[in-house]
Amino acid sequence: MSGNDGLDGLIRLRRWELDDKRRTVRELEDLAARLEEEAKRLEEELVSEQQSARRSPEALCAYSGYAQAVIGRREALASSVAQVEDQLSAARDEVHQAFQELKRFEIARDREAEAATARGKRRQQADLDEVARNVHRRGTG
Repeated sequence: MSGNDGLDGLIRLRRWELDDKRRTVRELEDLAARLEEEAKRLEEELVSEQQSARRSPEALCAYSGYAQAVIGRREALASSVAQVEDQLSAARDEVHQAFQELKRFEIARDREAEAATARGKRRQQADLDEVARNVHRRGTG
């Protein structure tokens, strides 16, 4: 087993880890978008209920309880959005770090491949030099 086989295995592992971290970021982004959409719907619903409450005294009485519930939902959504944003920031940092680590392994593999190619060329040149010396000795001897 060559050094590249080990590096190739590590690179596959690091790529899998990077892909997994990217999936996590996408899931968190989707969750953040859903929470933002929910907050938007909540605000639209609130405006609609305010308009209904203005048109009817009965609805105005019920609006107070509804408004308190909306305030609670709004606060819960804001807290959830903040938590997801924190998680998203950390997940993006992990993606960046995983990408950097993957690149280090790929660079090490590429350097090892270049070194192996150079060693092969030197070995081949040494063999050709040896053949040339033998031909020269036979021709002058």
